[in-house]
Amino acid sequence: MNVQVHIDWQGEPLLVGRLFTAENSVTFEYAPEWISRPGAFAIDPTSLLLRAGPQHSTTLFGALGDCGPDRWGRVLIERAVRKGILERKPYHDIDYVLALDDVSRIGALRFRTADNEPFLAHGTGKVPPLVRLNALLRATEAIHGENETAQDLKFLLGEGSPLGGARPKSAVSLPDGRLAIAKFSKPDDVRDIAGGEILALTLAREAGIHVAEHRLVKVGTHHVAVIERFDRRGNNRIPFLSAASLLGLAAGERGAYTLLADGIRQFGHDIPKDLREMWRRMVFSLLISNYDDHPRNHAFLMEVAGRWSLSPAYDLNPVPEIDRAKVPQTAIAETLEDPSIAGALASAPRFGLDVREAKSILREVVRVVSKWREIGRKLRLKASTLDAYATAFEHPLSDEAARLVG
Repeated sequence: MNVQVHIDWQGEPLLVGRLFTAENSVTFEYAPEWISRPGAFAIDPTSLLLRAGPQHSTTLFGALGDCGPDRWGRVLIERAVRKGILERKPYHDIDYVLALDDVSRIGALRFRTADNEPFLAHGTGKVPPLVRLNALLRATEAIHGENETAQDLKFLLGEGSPLGGARPKSAVSLPDGRLAIAKFSKPDDVRDIAGGEILALTLAREAGIHVAEHRLVKVGTHHVAVIERFDRRGNNRIPFLSAASLLGLAAGERGAYTLLADGIRQFGHDIPKDLREMWRRMVFSLLISNYDDHPRNHAFLMEVAGRWSLSPAYDLNPVPEIDRAKVPQTAIAETLEDPSIAGALASAPRFGLDVREAKSILREVVRVVSKWREIGRKLRLKASTLDAYATAFEHPLSDEAARLVG
């Protein structure tokens, strides 16, 4: 397969290179006109250096893989193939990437097969409005019940499945035209997952963390978490790179927060600001038991050519004690597997912080997280929902933090 790779940059799509795939290999080559362009940059600073000539891999390069669907999206694509909605069977990772709709695909990379051809898209390019949440929820429930119709698959698949995770989701358009992601419940959920995520995002914002715009929407008896897309500025697409790709991590590698700090130093734009922000996010995740915390749940955006800035925080999910064994956390440091507040404070110099500054940030975060029930009630979460999350917010690490900040 031979695919042109374009990037939306400064308001226009530009040819950045070509991708060639074979049975057991992937090759990318930057276009000469891109390399010679003033201000040209690598679309992936770790695995696709900006240089002439072919670059080879046995797996899809990180920045290109980041454009693809998550586990939920892959399920939709595979079922659509079985029902004859999609003709191309997804033999390779690039097939999953190209099956998504160009309108809602994450980031600024776009794909087509030849000059003057439209950018590849399976769907209609029409993103359902927020008022269609009920219909989208019914379609996701049909997928889980394995009784979906072709129309259900077209409805969901046509809108893509951006930003990683296994939970059901769809792109939606807000009343003012902005793109957002709607994240739905699953029939086998034992607690209000959407309510927990919006609670965590609300707490994070109050704790001084830059978070994605969010809202909790009631659809019948269910909550839906609606998260605004941060890779768009009006009609402009913003280049996106997961932390896993920035660090060049292989599939399944979890990395460490200190490695993220090193990545920020090497590739960042406002390095001191993002280092402080990353440490604040790390201790916040520890205090809310955000065990669904891995390098694909951290991301970077490029708004200055060649330099990457932390995206707003997203996918913050408090996990009660009963479920923690199922979802491992990102380590604080390469040599520190077990999370602790003392370990986070010891790592502070890697983030450009001295102990006094780190304790000041920790104190702010502890103060906010301790109000989790109060903020949950303001979000109108049920008492039973808050009770279900109690062990996510009240645990030995929170006691340790309270002692260390006095």
